[in-house]
Amino acid sequence: MKSFFIADAATRADDPTQREFQSAFLVVSKQLKPKKNGSDYLAVVLCDRTGQIEAKMWDNVGQYAGAFEANDIVNVKGYVNRYNGRPQLILQTVARMDPETVDFGDFLPKTEKDVDQLWAQLCAFTDGVTDPHLHALLQAFVADEAFAAAFRTAPAAKMMHHAFIGGLLEHVVSLMTLCDLTCRNYPQVNRDLVLTGAFLHDIGKIHELCYARAFGYTTRGQLLGHMIIELEMLQRKIAGVPGFPEELKSLLEHLIISHHGQYEYGSPKLPMFPEALMLHYLDDLDSKMESMRAQFVREAGVAGAWTSYNPSLGRPLLNSAKFLETVSEDAEEEPQAKASSAE
Repeated sequence: MKSFFIADAATRADDPTQREFQSAFLVVSKQLKPKKNGSDYLAVVLCDRTGQIEAKMWDNVGQYAGAFEANDIVNVKGYVNRYNGRPQLILQTVARMDPETVDFGDFLPKTEKDVDQLWAQLCAFTDGVTDPHLHALLQAFVADEAFAAAFRTAPAAKMMHHAFIGGLLEHVVSLMTLCDLTCRNYPQVNRDLVLTGAFLHDIGKIHELCYARAFGYTTRGQLLGHMIIELEMLQRKIAGVPGFPEELKSLLEHLIISHHGQYEYGSPKLPMFPEALMLHYLDDLDSKMESMRAQFVREAGVAGAWTSYNPSLGRPLLNSAKFLETVSEDAEEEPQAKASSAE
């Protein structure tokens, strides 16, 4: 979450170390949890377009526990606290807002990149595919207005990486760029096949995820997952491409079902040919790099170079840029300290 809560909140009269705030948020999650004394408190995750932040309600819980639910827009009042060196909201009042009076799009995080420019980059990659069957397949997807509109809007995940409006498009363009660059170093790899796999590997997320009000899973997404949905989408589009080779279709299907790379991560098959292996590792790289970038942005105002625990990566992260700045500052201060002691 950006520094809005610290920078724009007013200092509390009774405690100058804390700052008061009042604002509207989308409720991501809400849990009633027990305190050590046996009474309950509310643990809430709130979000707006800048990201997410944890919030707690310690007092008057019975009055507010039933007043709102996850996916509601609420107007909250409270103050900013720090827990383990990180900002946390302490809620005093919560009021559910009439959904007819708000635009849920104002409360969902969005890509900071230009969507039209990203789409133009995507189209440049698809236009550059020279295999006639793969080119016709990609053009069938790009020319589908309903597909294109959803592809430009969808997040790439609920939480793990590129979890924002436009995240799917941003991720796929980044991945296709990586594939293009890496293919130059491995000329034996079929570039057209890799790029087509990069385009297809997550397209099912436009149906797997719902994101009009909050990020979550559709019923179909919960039951099937994006890989099965992608195979269905692929089958329909291939049916409209005359003479599409069965062997090429099998390779595309394998690219889709193996791109997670491991059985425990949901791939029913491991990557079994060079293009599939490349797609898996570059997809994994792009998702992990974005997860790190997003955490550094969320914790930009936190002192120290180490972040909190990152659930998707399973570890805390070291912000190397912050770390090197600290080392540089210490190196500059040391000669001054020696000079002072010498005097």
